[in-house]
Amino acid sequence: MFHPLRYLLLAIAVIHCDSTAKSALQEQHGGSDTKCPLTVKILDAVKGTPAGPIPIKLFRKSTEWVQIAAGMTDAAGEIHNMITEQEFPAGLYRVEFDTKAYWLNEGIRPFHEVADVVFEAHADGHRHYILALLLSPYSFTTTAVISNPHH
Repeated sequence: MFHPLRYLLLAIAVIHCDSTAKSALQEQHGGSDTKCPLTVKILDAVKGTPAGPIPIKLFRKSTEWVQIAAGMTDAAGEIHNMITEQEFPAGLYRVEFDTKAYWLNEGIRPFHEVADVVFEAHADGHRHYILALLLSPYSFTTTAVISNPHH
């Protein structure tokens, strides 16, 4: 069923994170996000705050899924520099969010063990990706912002 309020809240959260993170990104990356081909942002929909720490694993598909990176969201619910441009060629990727660990730490028993997002990177040429996850104990919603870093 289509829930317009859920999508509106997710859009607002992504816009808010993008605008508040720009100054931090400029400090971390010298004024641009060219060093971060994949950025992850997670928001706790129950508290209305960034979600962290949450363990994250990144996998690439060859003949089977192979873990290529791992990290933990910071206090802003974000991960930057999890992977370099050279380690992120065109292909099929899976980001695994350990949502159960987060909710158990919050004192809540969640429905999901993990939230997985599978996507094809660089199908239309070299791009940078911001993957946003809006998280609650019984659901999650994702969206992606895809940009051309050279424009």
